[in-house]
Amino acid sequence: MKLFGIAVALLALPGLAAAQDLTGTLKKIKETGTITLGHRESSVPFSYIDNNAKVVGYSMDICGKIVEAVKAELKMDKLDVRLLPVTSSTRIPLIANGTIDLECGSTTNNAERQKQVAYTNTHFLTASAFVSKKAKNLKKIEDLRGKTVVSTAGSTNMKQVVEANAAKNLGMTVLPAKDHAAAFLLVELDRAEAFIMDDILLAGLVASAKDPGLYQLSDEAFSLPEPYGIMLRKDDAPFKALADRTTAALFKSPEGEALYRKWFLSPIPPNGINLNVPLNAMLRKMLEKPTDSADPAAY
Repeated sequence: MKLFGIAVALLALPGLAAAQDLTGTLKKIKETGTITLGHRESSVPFSYIDNNAKVVGYSMDICGKIVEAVKAELKMDKLDVRLLPVTSSTRIPLIANGTIDLECGSTTNNAERQKQVAYTNTHFLTASAFVSKKAKNLKKIEDLRGKTVVSTAGSTNMKQVVEANAAKNLGMTVLPAKDHAAAFLLVELDRAEAFIMDDILLAGLVASAKDPGLYQLSDEAFSLPEPYGIMLRKDDAPFKALADRTTAALFKSPEGEALYRKWFLSPIPPNGINLNVPLNAMLRKMLEKPTDSADPAAY
């Protein structure tokens, strides 16, 4: 009876009770002392490797805030952060099977993906466009008729271009690439006429090219502007609630706009390029009224 009384008393202590109550990702992080972030290698300016072999980007900074919040929530003096590169094809499986805890990249939040994973509040909006060499004079989707094009395997863009190809009977040859850098290289080498991808990622690739003046983005898009979100596991309400509180507070604070200016309106590594993408009305609303909605019309 004495031992039982001691056990009850111990469970009544706030710290121990909290540890006992943890579930899902927070429990895993507490027990292992580690949080694993999935990152991209060439998704400028969201998640990429700079010239010092360091993983940087807008999404990485947002994930950093979530990591800080997790550490504070779990009252941990030390929290090891493990970085694991992911691709468009591997990111969802690695979230779903528990290999990574947050996917800090350039991942579109849509209803189909929400059947497998969850997202925290949207941090960017982008439409699916294409980049090509100016000399080829390709500006609209119809201009791609009969051409060889490329998109990144496992991306929503690949699905959109395949669907458009069939619906419009464009007769395009659609090549898959393992990542954005490999896809852009095919355009550089004239092995593909155009690369279909999110317009902001294309802008980053063009700005980073050896001769940016050779390339242009299309005048027409394959989609309405769609939301990007930090991905996390589905049906993990406590962890999602923490991520949502953290990102909402960040976006609505002066720090949120400062973070946007850092990555979209200032020189960024590795070459000091400036994407010069101002906060338009849709992007400003996104920051002022955070939401994890997958519906483009919500923005």
